[in-house]
Amino acid sequence: MSTHIRNEKIRNVAIIAHVDHGKTTLVDAMFRSSGLFRKGQIVEDRLMDRMDLERERGITIAAKNCAIGWKGVKVNIIDTPGHADFGGEVERALSMADGALLLVDAAEGPLPQTRFVLRKTLEANLPVIVVINKVDRKDARPAVVLDEISDLFIDLDASEEQFHFPLLYAVAREGIAARDPAGVGFMVGSGKSLDGGAFQGAPKGADLEPLLDAISEEIPGPIVEADKPFQMLVSDLGYSDYLGRLAIGRIYNRSVRSADQLVRIGADGDTSNLRVTRLQVYQGLSIVETDHAEPGDVVVLSGIEEVHIGDTVCTSNAPEAMRRITVDEPTVTMLFARNNGPLAGKEGRYVQSTRIRERLLKETMSNVSLQIEDAEEQDGFLVKGRGEFQMAIVIETMRREGFELCVGRPRVIMRTDAQGNTLEPIERLFVDCAEEYTGIVTEKLSLRKGRLVNLTNHARGRTRLEFSVPSRALIGFRDELLTDTRGTGIMNAFLEGYEAWRGAFPARKTGSLVSDRSGQSVPYALFNLEPRGQIFIGPGEKVYEGMIVGEHNRNNDLDVNPCKTKKLSNMRAANKDENVVLTPHRTMNLEMAINFIRDDELVEVTPASIRMRKTALRYAERKRLR
Repeated sequence: MSTHIRNEKIRNVAIIAHVDHGKTTLVDAMFRSSGLFRKGQIVEDRLMDRMDLERERGITIAAKNCAIGWKGVKVNIIDTPGHADFGGEVERALSMADGALLLVDAAEGPLPQTRFVLRKTLEANLPVIVVINKVDRKDARPAVVLDEISDLFIDLDASEEQFHFPLLYAVAREGIAARDPAGVGFMVGSGKSLDGGAFQGAPKGADLEPLLDAISEEIPGPIVEADKPFQMLVSDLGYSDYLGRLAIGRIYNRSVRSADQLVRIGADGDTSNLRVTRLQVYQGLSIVETDHAEPGDVVVLSGIEEVHIGDTVCTSNAPEAMRRITVDEPTVTMLFARNNGPLAGKEGRYVQSTRIRERLLKETMSNVSLQIEDAEEQDGFLVKGRGEFQMAIVIETMRREGFELCVGRPRVIMRTDAQGNTLEPIERLFVDCAEEYTGIVTEKLSLRKGRLVNLTNHARGRTRLEFSVPSRALIGFRDELLTDTRGTGIMNAFLEGYEAWRGAFPARKTGSLVSDRSGQSVPYALFNLEPRGQIFIGPGEKVYEGMIVGEHNRNNDLDVNPCKTKKLSNMRAANKDENVVLTPHRTMNLEMAINFIRDDELVEVTPASIRMRKTALRYAERKRLR
């Protein structure tokens, strides 16, 4: 019978929350409170967001590890993404944790991704510390948000122990936390409600000590089976120019030394011998070399050439595989293909299909929620994932690395039940908008087979609408929502499950303006095309036959000539000296282009340009296909 003991020297905690509720900012404050930086040292904000895309967009895309020391205890922190499309990162990160810190905005309350990450945490039977953040907001309502959090725990069937969660209030930006709102400067309003008061500023000497104490007291140390041999589950991968492939994971049993003889057990049960060339552990933001790591710690092993997320690393004399990391099935698929247009190879370094395939396979090794397979109908690859935003991040990353490729419109992945009925993924959509836009939002989603489930008015001029909608209805809807709500609407969604197909609905109601020849766009031609629709290109840009240069006002495609010049003659004209004044054209970024295209169109992505085009470039071929 195995003996279970806890390593009280270590705490492994994952920080989970919805987008923009303050996870990464809180980690920064924890670094400062733990004494990681010397007094007066100038450090940049959002230290855990190391990717360029993360800093540009202000969101966490990949789960990352770090560690701090607090009163003799090592705290391994896993910063997780807050966007639903990166749910695979959350599931991977939770495999290393023994507890979680749930952050909730004091004004917005629990949002869709809050439900998703909390459900995964409760399913893993992890204890949760709830932190209501941003109580300094003018519209903060911590008492109401606490009730909403409690309702969410009940709705997700939390156990009795999980429901009685420790509660703290925080202002992560100021680096303060307390057990009650007054401890972070929130003034209690009239009666028993905490709402209605004003933020008074932090009390003198307030810091994150109550939060760090709560982590060491409420989060249990990792369980270790003393009589079992060494086992480690690979939860993340890295790469070093000097050390090669890095395997990152948590030690479950026994300790490990850098010279130990180990084996790797793969998905099929196949084993391969390996020798650890270097053993490293997290210390602050960096990793440091060590010759010995304790059970329960998160370590980085180098010297493993072939390794995948979910593999088990164990001793060679007692190989035993652990349960692999499982993630939810993908719901969206996109076509990735080489660029076969007239401008192919002029702006990118990597254009071959083999290079694109290698890069996608490399991505699936570190991103467990992505799958890749060969496309049957045409040359290319089908990439399956959680949503179009996740796909856009992959495409943008490849683009910055020098890749040139074409991608198709996102399509949802259907299922078939035992009776042969078609099932489609259904999302629970939350839309936050001003009261005057409630009607138009409801109308647009009703046309897309959405059903209004709930409507909440917070009496602050804004309403929260809750819909049950097909996943395919949300492809391209975000841009339409921003237009309808004058840029003030906010939408969030999470996958609710699969239901019977709700039927067809009208997609894009406009056609495309398609160039009928190759050349260079001319101001005179673009000026005369403006009455036909919205133009996407400016003067002097390269165009080719089959390239989309604008959006047609009507629902059909129109072949146009953007290279047409004004005919010259020796006759004097009354308006010959008039200058052509063009209306500013609409510049399409990657996400806008992916949402705009139809099923017979592609987005051409290069390091320098984003273009939209027809799949069949020649007019005669498009006519034949129609």
